[in-house]
Amino acid sequence: MKLQLALDRLTREESIRITKETEESIDIIEIGTGVIKEYGMSIIREFRALFPDKTILADMKTCDAGKHEARQAFEAGADITTVMAFSSDLTIKDTLQVAEEMGRRVMIDLLEVDSRERVAELKELGVELVSLHVGKDKQTEGKFNTRLFELVDGFDFEVAVAGGINLENLPAIIEHKPDIVIAGSSITAAKAPGKIAAKMKK
Repeated sequence: MKLQLALDRLTREESIRITKETEESIDIIEIGTGVIKEYGMSIIREFRALFPDKTILADMKTCDAGKHEARQAFEAGADITTVMAFSSDLTIKDTLQVAEEMGRRVMIDLLEVDSRERVAELKELGVELVSLHVGKDKQTEGKFNTRLFELVDGFDFEVAVAGGINLENLPAIIEHKPDIVIAGSSITAAKAPGKIAAKMKK
């Protein structure tokens, strides 16, 4: 089970500092959508240079222009880019094709998807990696509901899970054996990010 650090709503300096403090405990560095919007592809290039041995995910949240955005992220140094599940099938196929050509990966973000029919379609398209994701705004409605796992039950996906995950709800989540646990503010907003990341990884 891998731990992914989500760097969201942070400055460049904060992102670098927190990553250095948690480096020993995390497996994947996620450069969040807001950080990418603030700093562009240069922040991905910088993280690639600073953390050459880490897997880097660019949370592009692509929903159109798939070939262009996937290539953009990969050429900047990302190992994984994200594409929204509600995108057109063509957009998803295009990003998967670019990833295959460049030896990289695509994570399909299931944000607001509640149809197993759509999940089955994604499988048919060749999707291998998905993210069960409760968005930041929706997290205000309550805690992470593990019933979300029912969406992908029976499908052969590599599954990441994100959305308000912390030390309190982590035990219930790992019972479902996700491949990747994504933690953001529970680590980045902590007084001692390194200690929290180490506890979560353990």
